[in-house]
Amino acid sequence: MDLKLPIKIIDELLDEVVESTGVLDLASGEIRDVKASEDYDGFPAEDEEYDFTSGVLTNGKKDVEFRIEVDVVGRKYSVTPSELLELKGRAARLFSAAPGQGPDIEPVKPRKSR
Repeated sequence: MDLKLPIKIIDELLDEVVESTGVLDLASGEIRDVKASEDYDGFPAEDEEYDFTSGVLTNGKKDVEFRIEVDVVGRKYSVTPSELLELKGRAARLFSAAPGQGPDIEPVKPRKSR
């Protein structure tokens, strides 16, 4: 099965957050088609103020955040096999829930009038 999901990439720097988009390949953990924010020039992980990178999968109003590994030399993003395994389970729950409702949210039951 070839499953690729659009994600948001968040690079945290000391005084700045750089947001990009990309496509996560759930089979390999590779992140491709990265489109950097127009407000930032360069590869954020090369900045001396770089701290870490995370990713976000979204379904409606619910998000799943995960850790992203950065290869500065190759200028690539990826997800480790252990993080990918955990993410697959979390993503399955996220996308099996109705948009706007996460797996941990119970539907509101109407109150009986007295």
